[in-house]
Amino acid sequence: MSAIGRLLRNENNISFPSLWKRALTISAVLLAIALGALLFRGLNLGIEFEGGASWEVRSAEVTSDQLQSALEPLGLGDARIQKVANELWRVRAETESAAALEEVKIALADAAGIEPADVTANAVGASWGDEVTAKARTALIVFFIVLFIYISARLEWKMAVGALAAVAHDILLTIGIYALFQLEVTSATVIAFLTILGYSLYDTLVVFDKIRENERRATGATAMTYTEVTSFSLNQVLMRSVNTTITSVLPVLAVLVVGRFILGAVTLQEFAIALLVGLIVGTYSSLFVATPIVAHLKEREADNVERQIAATKRKAEEVDIAAELDQADRARKVRSGARGDGHRVTAASRAVKGPTVTVTKRRNEGSTESTSNKGDAAAERAPQGEVKPRPRKKKR
Repeated sequence: MSAIGRLLRNENNISFPSLWKRALTISAVLLAIALGALLFRGLNLGIEFEGGASWEVRSAEVTSDQLQSALEPLGLGDARIQKVANELWRVRAETESAAALEEVKIALADAAGIEPADVTANAVGASWGDEVTAKARTALIVFFIVLFIYISARLEWKMAVGALAAVAHDILLTIGIYALFQLEVTSATVIAFLTILGYSLYDTLVVFDKIRENERRATGATAMTYTEVTSFSLNQVLMRSVNTTITSVLPVLAVLVVGRFILGAVTLQEFAIALLVGLIVGTYSSLFVATPIVAHLKEREADNVERQIAATKRKAEEVDIAAELDQADRARKVRSGARGDGHRVTAASRAVKGPTVTVTKRRNEGSTESTSNKGDAAAERAPQGEVKPRPRKKKR
């Protein structure tokens, strides 16, 4: 069966630990490029953040040079002109008064051959832009704090560290892409950033929850390491992550196509681009950033170190993780049933597979007759494994 067929059937057996090192190397390179773009090119901040004035001109015939020439007599030859849709131009410049704002509006309308009323003008003060920036920064900090507290309480602090690292990875890469291609960062973009953090967090928590479930199932089993349990868990949730990403990306693509090519709605376009980039990066980071960090931290725990030592002593043959987890489930049921029948369960011996059970006096044992009547039923309930009678204490 092909790899795609196994993936669709959720029967894939990908060795994720062998991919983590290369994936982290790729992430490091991409982050370096993103940071370089931020340092050397900077963000193309919208008017909401920098303040100033902007005009939107819709015309299929006007060109950037014509708009630039129309602004030069007004002393705005350095105005920023950007084509944001098929027929939509956005002009940004600094003005000092409402009269200047209207004067630029008329000049742009004459250059485009349209009525001044068809030119949309917008002015924002620098103080308002600073306020928006401060609120966005505060929202991000609060998000990180609440995220760390919630995941630490719901799972554990090591997984909270992995989730925060993945979220920071997603933010830096998305912002780096905006800096590299000089996409304008507007208030809609900030809203999209906060939205994709939710998507990234959801996918990461799904992965962590499955890892935690299998970690509990593997309690007492020394045939597998934590990294192997993690890789097995990722294979179980891989198709779910892929399906979630596909079903999320398709509507975003529809919004992008409709907003960009049909409606010419700039806000929809800006929102959809940030969402599209964030969804793809978020799915990647859940599998190849958050999980390797958690595995690295967890392998340092005492129990997992003992598993690693036991794994180095075993044969070179591959371990069937699914079979080992099933065996651990059966052993857990045996121990639970034994305790319910009044037995004391000790650790499994190496010579005998399954739990070792030490028989104690039954809590509900009455007369000899009642014990003999229940003999057959007790035999049916007896756990599988090596049974040893409890040695009697010597009287002093």
